Amino acid sequence: MSKRILIVDDEDDIREVARIALEETEGWTIGEASSGAEGISIAQAERPDAILLDLMMPDLDGTAVLEKLKADRGTAAIPVVLLTAKVKAARELSGTGAAGVIVKPFDPQRLGSEIAEILGWPARL
Repeated sequence: MSKRILIVDDEDDIREVARIALEETEGWTIGEASSGAEGISIAQAERPDAILLDLMMPDLDGTAVLEKLKADRGTAAIPVVLLTAKVKAARELSGTGAAGVIVKPFDPQRLGSEIAEILGWPARL
């Protein structure tokens, strides 16, 4: 069965590249949110298999979104992979409840396999 991934990023281009890459390389079903608040709402309603979450967003940043997701009984078990251009910030995020971190710029051809590896999902044949 296809995995359902929610991409939460305020940059349209990043969401589009990630969506196309994950649909084409992994065959996953992709949902998109352009803000942290929208991401939380969609996660609560749709319960995706995983969330790819940008750290740097206006209003509600990725750290705040992660805290809200982990505090909600309905979304606490959804694994979250953080997406960031800040390598130093990525190192400081261990222990936040995130399953892992992918650093921007990411390789679209490897994005799906990186997410699968972080989450312990079987590789696509």
